[in-house]
Amino acid sequence: MLSATLVWIRYSNYSLLTRSQRISHENLRLRDPNWLKSAEKWFQEKAGAPNDAPVRPPMFAPYQLRDMQLKNRIVVSPMAQYKAVEGCPTDWHLIHYGERAKGGAGLVYTEMTCVSPKGRITPGCPGLYAPEHEAAWARLVDFIHQETDAKICCQIGHSGRKGSTQVGWETMDAPLPAWNWDLVSASAIAWSPQNDTPREINRSEMDQIKAEFVSATEMAARCGFDMIELHAAHGYLISSFISPKSNIRTDSYGGSLENRMRYPLEVFAAMREVWPTEKPMSVRISATDWLGDEGVTPEEAVDIARAFSEAGVDIVDVSAGQTRLRASPFTVACSRRRFPTESAMTRGLPPWRLAISMRRTMPTRS
Repeated sequence: MLSATLVWIRYSNYSLLTRSQRISHENLRLRDPNWLKSAEKWFQEKAGAPNDAPVRPPMFAPYQLRDMQLKNRIVVSPMAQYKAVEGCPTDWHLIHYGERAKGGAGLVYTEMTCVSPKGRITPGCPGLYAPEHEAAWARLVDFIHQETDAKICCQIGHSGRKGSTQVGWETMDAPLPAWNWDLVSASAIAWSPQNDTPREINRSEMDQIKAEFVSATEMAARCGFDMIELHAAHGYLISSFISPKSNIRTDSYGGSLENRMRYPLEVFAAMREVWPTEKPMSVRISATDWLGDEGVTPEEAVDIARAFSEAGVDIVDVSAGQTRLRASPFTVACSRRRFPTESAMTRGLPPWRLAISMRRTMPTRS
């Protein structure tokens, strides 16, 4: 009890000094270098660094999830490349991810890797649904493991109603000029007036796509990925179930948050079952729809994160928005009440299991 109290005092002191963001970490060094150095050393020791390790800022402290050990807390977020050929990553991806890993990051994320041809956002998006995909990803993963000490996470998803669109440097989110594929989503609601209206996914299709997520997870394990992430944000298929603005179903998968979370949790559980026990798994969520009380609110986001946590997720990758065109994002200087980190802390979700990505204020894909 005493040890836990001392930890909380240390954490609270630092939080109270920096929470307004008017005083930064490095500004504290100017004000009281001895106090900050002692805080950094305490943090490093709690993170598992040797006692004789050089004292460095917290971002360079080691981090562990299950058996995966990161040398630092620098993470390269997913970046869509639109360079895959028939779902297969190419030498472009080998160079892109290899360079990020060589740059010193502790963890590198892939762009959203799709579970089927119809689960792609664009024809240039990579997948994990064919033997040639598995071979290409395995080559890339092997290179990173052999040439760097970075770890690599495969983000796995399905585009849902935001699929069958042009690549980023053409007309973003616009349908393909020809050869569009059928779209499915939680409900038959188009992403925009220019996009095709998806079919409301039925039970057999839900089972089929869940099986595709499982197959992609098994491939990721054989490729040697250190970690996987279920993409449940930004309006893609899994996200479309969570948001009440894209899910107006009247069956047991729509209505209350408990119902809206049912399919995402089913998919997560099926993936976790076949993913190696010693390796971590995360989930990305949109913590707000930027629609006030009409959509997912920060308070609901805490319940969403808790549901995934109780299902066995190791870390929640918190993003925001991209679930509705008519969104009104707050500025970066928005009230902290609108983003759920503190709510999560005060309501019992361990804060070390949250990773804040970025606040979405304009359309991007990842």
